[in-house]
Amino acid sequence: MNNVTLVGRLTQDPEIKELNDGTFRTIINVAVSRDYRNSEGVYDADFIKCVLWNGIASATKDYCRKGDVVGIKGKLQSRNYETDNKEKKYVLEVIAEKVTFLSSKKADE
Repeated sequence: MNNVTLVGRLTQDPEIKELNDGTFRTIINVAVSRDYRNSEGVYDADFIKCVLWNGIASATKDYCRKGDVVGIKGKLQSRNYETDNKEKKYVLEVIAEKVTFLSSKKADE
């Protein structure tokens, strides 16, 4: 079973891109706090790349901004590609199936 559930803050404003086949894609990074403090007494965070498609991508771009808290339900996907200089890169990302807008940074202030 491949299920991922995240709650975190957007690290930047979502930007949507239309691909050659007419589909829309947004790639966001979500800062998810760990549930324990490090040796300095500070909560660390993981920065997780999430890919959103079509309607989910459009809604997230329209309603979310940097700093907003979102919930993401999706699946983990790994892929690899080769750079121009023949170096192989590996990517692990979350493919979002549902995004829930939990709170806006503006509303918190």
